Amino acid sequence: MKRRNDIRNVAIIAHVDHGKTTLVDSLIKFSGQFRESQLQQECILDSNDQERERGITILAKNIALTYGDTKINIIDTPGHADFGGEVERVLRMADGALVLVDSFEGPRPQTRFVLQKALEVGLQPLVVVNKIDRPDARPLDVLNETFDLFVELGADDATLDFPYVFASGRSGYASHDPATRSGDIRPLLDLIIERIPGPEVDEEAPLQYMVTSLTYSEFVGRIATGRISCGKIKTGQTISLMKADGSIKNEKVVALEVFDKLGRTPVQEATAGDIVAITGLSKPEIGDTVADPAFPKALPRISVDEPTISMVFTINSSPFAGAKEGGGKYLTTRHLRDRLDRELESNVALRVTEASDKEAFNVSGRGVLHLSVLIEQMRREGYELSVGKPQVIRKRIDGKIYEPFEILVVDVPQNEVGPVMEIVGNRRGEVTNMTTNSTGMSHLEFSIPARGLIGIRTRMLNATRGEAIIHHQFDCYKPIEGDVPRRANGVLVSQERGKVVAFALGKLQERSELFVAPGDEVYEGMIVGENSRDTDMVVNPIREKKLTNMRASGSDENIILKPPRRLSLEAALEYIEDDEYVEVTPSIIRLRKIRLTETERKQHSRGGVTE
Repeated sequence: MKRRNDIRNVAIIAHVDHGKTTLVDSLIKFSGQFRESQLQQECILDSNDQERERGITILAKNIALTYGDTKINIIDTPGHADFGGEVERVLRMADGALVLVDSFEGPRPQTRFVLQKALEVGLQPLVVVNKIDRPDARPLDVLNETFDLFVELGADDATLDFPYVFASGRSGYASHDPATRSGDIRPLLDLIIERIPGPEVDEEAPLQYMVTSLTYSEFVGRIATGRISCGKIKTGQTISLMKADGSIKNEKVVALEVFDKLGRTPVQEATAGDIVAITGLSKPEIGDTVADPAFPKALPRISVDEPTISMVFTINSSPFAGAKEGGGKYLTTRHLRDRLDRELESNVALRVTEASDKEAFNVSGRGVLHLSVLIEQMRREGYELSVGKPQVIRKRIDGKIYEPFEILVVDVPQNEVGPVMEIVGNRRGEVTNMTTNSTGMSHLEFSIPARGLIGIRTRMLNATRGEAIIHHQFDCYKPIEGDVPRRANGVLVSQERGKVVAFALGKLQERSELFVAPGDEVYEGMIVGENSRDTDMVVNPIREKKLTNMRASGSDENIILKPPRRLSLEAALEYIEDDEYVEVTPSIIRLRKIRLTETERKQHSRGGVTE
């Protein structure tokens, strides 16, 4: 075995919004290897539409920079807990990790998660205390908190002697002095070269390469990305593809590419330590090993934490399915099955099983955001579907039923602690830590059942006037707790199909909050508002005023309507109950009852059947 010094493979890991992608922007701009047109926007690597709109990284990205005589392969990873599956698999490609920590917020739940995964894989950590130009920055305190986190995670003495640097990704400088507010990003690059080791390789050993990422091209099919562990690989070479079931297929490498700047460059040969993309394999899957046909030996497959949330995906059975204006192109169960199968190829944290209903699928993921990103992507691609209420996935262990618990972290002004404690307490949450810093912000940590988190964000933001900062992270499975309160209010359900009329809404808004506006199309069974009471109410939102040939003073007054409450996809998924669906189409998101007619709903409730 020998160590390559001409290359560094580095993953950037951190909690959401701690500045990973912005720091990568600074590295890209400092390198001077990119055209001006490539540097126009912020968060250059967030190329996906949803990533730009949401301001978060969803998919891991690979780029390569040259610094001096060394090539640095950089892997930008998601920071949100729901996309932890992306982080777990791409860490296999790296030898070191930049652990970014916000200079005010300090280590967060996802910081703990990604750091634990990095230490398990044996990566050399390099701590970057980012955003030191914040007016409320406390870089030295955050560095000490990060050291304490390393100790908590059981890091050995060598790992505890981690290198660190202070930086501002947005301003583009790094320094060993937290008081510095100028310069460039060179100190960080120097530290990467000096302290993160090059890959340890054996170029003479038989080929071994694990597929850790997949992309799809309409022209060449699946493109497998991974790092060569041993040996060499050449364009045109015959290799053995070793599958999960133990089968081995001999295939040919049609094209071989290495990462270069923001894209890929074709090469004839690559050696151990290189991160490469292979084209030409018929059906590669994440975790497969590419090996030498003469000595086929599989690498240990990637293990990813199990999903904790499940939803039912089914066809859109509403009267407006496939509507001419704004309707979808893909409406059938076959379309839905093919799209979910395609998603499984690259989304390793996703699970899909057939539901008892032949037209439905149980889709499981890491959280509501994880699944809502998939739903939003399908909507934009022209799919129509109905989605059920998120349900936690329970396990039976030693005859007892266990449910997933999460660590909930809330930062809130001191005077808003009471409402937060009340909301979390009602949902079976228990306080595990509570501190107050010098700025008057209280830091609360809770252990709470995962089902207690569904819908909690909206309620907490409303109760704290938008001042709460909320994060959560899967912790462990514990024996099941008691019931969690359901939605406090019932809903208004339309009894007719047609266009909403202002006259009808004027009467309804006196005792409800409306989800529709005059002119909106509704159908029987569609949810048009929230009732002020805890029961559902069937209403007629298309009822028009009766016309007569008499006019009377005061009978033709103007109707003043409050603006309707428009729910986002995530808010809609958290709002619905067991007997309701979110109807998703390319143009609109609606709420509806699973059983559209009042007769069906009454028959079902008499039968005592639960969803």
